[in-house]
Amino acid sequence: MILVGNQRGGGRDLAQHLMKQENERVEVAQLRGFMADDLDGAFRETYAISRGTRCQQYLFSLSLNPPKGVSASNEDFEQAVAKVEVKLGLTGQPRALVYHEKRGDDGQLRRHAHAVWSRIDVEEMKAIPLPHSNRKLQDVARELYLEHGWKMPHGLAVSGERDPCNFTLEQWQQAKRAGVDPKGVKAAFQDAWAISDSKAAFAHALQERGYWLARGDKRGYVAVDHRGEVYAVAKWADVKTPAVRERLGDMEALPSVAEAKVEIARAMQTKMEEFQKEVAEREDRERRDAEERRAALKAKQEAERRNREAVVKRRAEEEERQRQARLRTGIAGLWDRIRGERKRQLERNRLEAETGKERDQTELQQFTAVQLVQRRELIQERTVQRTQNEAITRELTEDAKVFQRMETDAETERNARREAFKERRRTEERQPRRSRSRDGPTPER
Repeated sequence: MILVGNQRGGGRDLAQHLMKQENERVEVAQLRGFMADDLDGAFRETYAISRGTRCQQYLFSLSLNPPKGVSASNEDFEQAVAKVEVKLGLTGQPRALVYHEKRGDDGQLRRHAHAVWSRIDVEEMKAIPLPHSNRKLQDVARELYLEHGWKMPHGLAVSGERDPCNFTLEQWQQAKRAGVDPKGVKAAFQDAWAISDSKAAFAHALQERGYWLARGDKRGYVAVDHRGEVYAVAKWADVKTPAVRERLGDMEALPSVAEAKVEIARAMQTKMEEFQKEVAEREDRERRDAEERRAALKAKQEAERRNREAVVKRRAEEEERQRQARLRTGIAGLWDRIRGERKRQLERNRLEAETGKERDQTELQQFTAVQLVQRRELIQERTVQRTQNEAITRELTEDAKVFQRMETDAETERNARREAFKERRRTEERQPRRSRSRDGPTPER
């Protein structure tokens, strides 16, 4: 059942819309929790209550449309409305339920329903929040399709697990970390069943979700995932075995479980090779990028060192010029020599020059340390990349070995079954046929 809902105001317009006579028949089936006995009065009542709050969209309107060709009963509609009410947290709120019968473009008369709730909680005098209402309605709609066995639109189906042959490397790693979710597995089978009407469609829908349809060893339909796990279709799709046989028909054309495992293992080995190639290409790309960045950093640091050396040299020359300027010449200089001031000034200049050299040395060490950290960070980043790529490659190699063993074991099983079948045929052919006289009546003597 398709469910479309939204928060809204405009109760008068909504009442007029629901009571339009363009429908073949309009039936107000329920007015629960209202003082008024008609839609317009009920929605006016809700609006009056909402004035005590800041809520402008004081109603939640829902339309319920059964699948084309399906005749839903009042009970079906009421159960759907009840599910939505619980899902959205509107239990106990005033509610109106209206049925419409309308003739479509093809001339067929169809029946659908509308439900409208008041969002105003009169005890708290605030609007009930309805977060993610569209997603919740989609969940209820999907549940209704499965519950009634209706063919589900593809837009409602969830994929569960996806076909690992279509995974990206990141998706493959994420899927391995996540493990197997039984709810996801069941949802995948149920959705594949709900959107399919034939064996081919069901097999395709299953494979989109990561499962291969096969012929079970006990003459039943099964599906095999990429790990080689076998799932009974009837059990996981939650349908009766006769219904499975009726829809899917003859299973002789399907591969056996062993044959399906061989097919899956080969496909997954190819996928692992693609992943390994992708990692190798990424490693090569990251290596070249690191080399370019290292060369760029080296050139940048060399330029910084040259600039710094020029700055330090200019500063030292300027400081030396200033120190020399403090030494007076002529009569004043002679007087400084006589009273020992020149000697003292020379000593001060020497100490100042040594302090400048120590300062330059400290700055050089700090400058060198900063450049060293920059180079180490670049090297460390590249080391992390290389380590990660090597770890992923090792993991993919192990995964490939798992699928190789799976293929070998499945082929061994398949060959063993073939040989057993041939041996039974040879045994049957060697057994002497019973004579007709022994099977018929005993002749008279």
